[in-house]
Amino acid sequence: MNNESCDNNVEERNCCCNNDYDNDRKEMLMKIKEYDFALDELNLYLDTHPDDAQALCLHNNYARTLRDLETQYQKVYGPLTANYPCNKWRWLEEPWPWERGIM
Repeated sequence: MNNESCDNNVEERNCCCNNDYDNDRKEMLMKIKEYDFALDELNLYLDTHPDDAQALCLHNNYARTLRDLETQYQKVYGPLTANYPCNKWRWLEEPWPWERGIM
């Protein structure tokens, strides 16, 4: 992962006056959740239908799209989980999900 993608201005990201920023973040996070859910469902389907080439192709496309969305999200908003480290530990700089009303 490219570490320079994590060098965002924390104060600018946390500005409560920037509703467009917050809406864009929520929309992107929702898309990530949707693709993640779809991949889980396709995984289960492929467990019982391993020869379904169309489902496998769809799984591969969704996996690629999810990876791209996660990369894009993290470049703008910071890491999604501790599995995506940056140049420094940023968890304490961000509001927790319940502080943003995301949960």
